[in-house]
Amino acid sequence: MERPAWAPPGIDISVPSVSRMYDFYLGGSHNFEVDREAARKAMEFMPGLPKIMQANRAFMRRAVRFAVDNGVTQFLDIGSGIPTFGNVHEVAQAASPDARVVYVDHDPVAVAHSRAVLEGNDRAAVVAADLRKPGEILNSPEVRELLDLERPVALLLVAVLHFLEDEDEPGAAVTELLEALAPGSLLVLTHASYEGIPLSQDEAAGTVGVYKSIRNPLVMRSHGEISRFFEGCELIEPGLVSMPDWRPDSPVEDEDPFAFSGFAGVGRTA
Repeated sequence: MERPAWAPPGIDISVPSVSRMYDFYLGGSHNFEVDREAARKAMEFMPGLPKIMQANRAFMRRAVRFAVDNGVTQFLDIGSGIPTFGNVHEVAQAASPDARVVYVDHDPVAVAHSRAVLEGNDRAAVVAADLRKPGEILNSPEVRELLDLERPVALLLVAVLHFLEDEDEPGAAVTELLEALAPGSLLVLTHASYEGIPLSQDEAAGTVGVYKSIRNPLVMRSHGEISRFFEGCELIEPGLVSMPDWRPDSPVEDEDPFAFSGFAGVGRTA
């Protein structure tokens, strides 16, 4: 198997990674044949996967601009993946040059590529850590140096919580993170769900099966289950809705039907 020059040493390029599959869906180049193969297999069941990923990114950019417009200029993006055009630091720092961003991912390719992209940007950093261990994220030197937790922070959990199974206690991880942040912080979240997908649950389950087969289960949760992540937060209008419906800046009727799969929301801590 050909090993690309940009692949960090020591990583197994024979095992698919969800962040590199996401990169492939978005048209990126930091993925291996094994990732492309798994992504193509998932798309056999759900051909609109790239549209869902694009809707995720578009929502994320609108939410970052919303945060800056509301005076929140610090961002903690967990499960940030491989940086693509229009990433959090680009959107935030275009809106507010002093915005600070810490990215967190456990995929070594995502971390290595983020470091390369952020070279020379002293207001953005990346941490190699896992959402399942919030303490390691909060106590990392990058978070301690760049973010002032006494002031509001936007916590981004975009397309990541659905990779945590219930036994991973995703709700407890979200609570621990939010409790460490100042009042007035924001929780920016998207999550996969069978609700909204323009396919039957049986058809969509084929994609879920692909993720299970690569040992990265995709956990589909209902609107009610996803809304529990916002406990203790005031949901910002229009609430927990499909991604294109959250404060759109173009007509939603122009969106691909797959873009309405799953849910997105922003909450503010008291």
